[in-house]
Amino acid sequence: MSPAQQRGLALWAALLSAVVCLGFLPASRLASVLIFLVVMGGIAASWYVTSRRVQPDVTLRLDDLPEATYRQPVVLVCGDLPLAWPQQSQVLTVTQGCWIRVEEFQELEQLARQVLWQRPDWGRQLSVMVSVCPQKHADSEALTSRLLALRWQISQLRKETGHSIPLVLNGQVGSAMTNDLLWQAALPGEGVRVWRESAAPCSIAAWVTTGGAPVMQQQVLMNSLMSWFHSHVKAVFMDENPDVPVIAPTAVLWGMGPILAGSLAASAWTAWLSRHTALQQVAGWQPVGTDSTVISPLPDFVLPLLPEGRGLTPRGRTWRCALGLFTLAAMAALLSSGWNNRQLLHRVSFDIARYDRIPMDDYGPKADAVAALREDAAQLDDHVRNGVPVRMSLGLYQGERLRMPVLEAIRSYVPPPPPKSQPKSNQAPKIVRLDSMSLFDSGKADLKAGSTKVLVNSLVGIKARPGWLIVVAGHTDNTGSQQINQPLSRERAESVRNWMRDTGDVPESCFAVQGYGASRPVTTNDTPEGRALNRRVEISLVPQADACRMPGNNNTSSQDDGVTQNEMEN
Repeated sequence: MSPAQQRGLALWAALLSAVVCLGFLPASRLASVLIFLVVMGGIAASWYVTSRRVQPDVTLRLDDLPEATYRQPVVLVCGDLPLAWPQQSQVLTVTQGCWIRVEEFQELEQLARQVLWQRPDWGRQLSVMVSVCPQKHADSEALTSRLLALRWQISQLRKETGHSIPLVLNGQVGSAMTNDLLWQAALPGEGVRVWRESAAPCSIAAWVTTGGAPVMQQQVLMNSLMSWFHSHVKAVFMDENPDVPVIAPTAVLWGMGPILAGSLAASAWTAWLSRHTALQQVAGWQPVGTDSTVISPLPDFVLPLLPEGRGLTPRGRTWRCALGLFTLAAMAALLSSGWNNRQLLHRVSFDIARYDRIPMDDYGPKADAVAALREDAAQLDDHVRNGVPVRMSLGLYQGERLRMPVLEAIRSYVPPPPPKSQPKSNQAPKIVRLDSMSLFDSGKADLKAGSTKVLVNSLVGIKARPGWLIVVAGHTDNTGSQQINQPLSRERAESVRNWMRDTGDVPESCFAVQGYGASRPVTTNDTPEGRALNRRVEISLVPQADACRMPGNNNTSSQDDGVTQNEMEN
């Protein structure tokens, strides 16, 4: 995946995260923002780690690779390579495809990464061919060790790239029994077929039938090669191993030619032939020379027959990742929307059930319940007027079916009756306090000349009422003795009573006069201001059944705003 594709996926993931976290998550705005920031941090960290991956070693130069649009098979050739490569470059392009030489078997995985780095779209056309020449190996165990290393590299390459890179196994021996290069190939669905440059491919039976005794000898030697190859090469890739997965070859090739460069006089091949056959006694079982430039060592015919590997191109992998991210975001949005609608349904249903449980005459809790329903109705009406919020959308909105039950519950509410006010006639006026110094001279009990106005303004609320006694109480400060202050306070109360009686023509029975002297102060007498407040005359109404009776009148009119008072007895 290229850096541009990685950046695109990171931006796509950030956009989807913003939509889900800020638009759908069933959390507060602050919590949604914090979750979004955490997700963004994870995306940034993943992108950084991906971008910092080790790139292929640039020391492996592959300058002669075909263009990126090349779609022929590309085969990495490793193992026992021919000593003479047709050209100086590691890349050999032929009509049927492209061969790339792997100099050392340890470089297979690294070279494959380099190829895919330069040509990211070649993953499905890439194959590996392992070539083994038994006449070049003196130690079978060393050969097995190298093949296991190749098996491990191929398995890692498949795992990391995501492509099922096909494996081709190729075994070659040299023999003077043939004058040109002979190939036999086992391909899927075709069995073993014979390939020669001078003739069309055919089955082994047809080839032996038409070839006579020389061909019979060649086939016996080829069968020996097949047996050795199966037990020493193919088995290494196919045997069960808990550490490395089995790698089944897509095609198996066996080649035989008159010349084989690098062959040994005493090899694993000669040792195997001695133990299992008598071919060493047959003339021509060894190669006639070592000049490998005479014939081509590569089976070009197999290139068009190789199957296309499975896997996704970088672009396809990018689209798959983008689709996977979208699917995850859509699932998260749907779950969040469903949860938000579930919460709305539970809250409104709870408010309706709470309202129904409270009796109508339980005015306080009932008013609270209907207030909650009015808030629910306002929210549901807002959804109708302005559209369903995004966090409850995606076709899961449940508010429409709740709106009518809420409105019906609100319409059924009966407000509490207004509180009953008691008749004004039963309410006693407040106590009226008169400043003694504004009514009397110091030490005197006679009203001053200018006191009438004060009395009129202060006593306008004091009315004679049947059943109410007008109590006039005099008070002094603590200046002087109690023997002087107590009579003085009573005399001042009597003076006020007399003024009220004479001015309002109120019967004597409506009054009660009291003198307390300095025994009931309203504040401290330690300051001039406190003593001034304590020098006072208080007038108040006290209920008394037989008070304020007026002889000769069955009905006494109240002086309180012309309202007729209750009937009084003579």
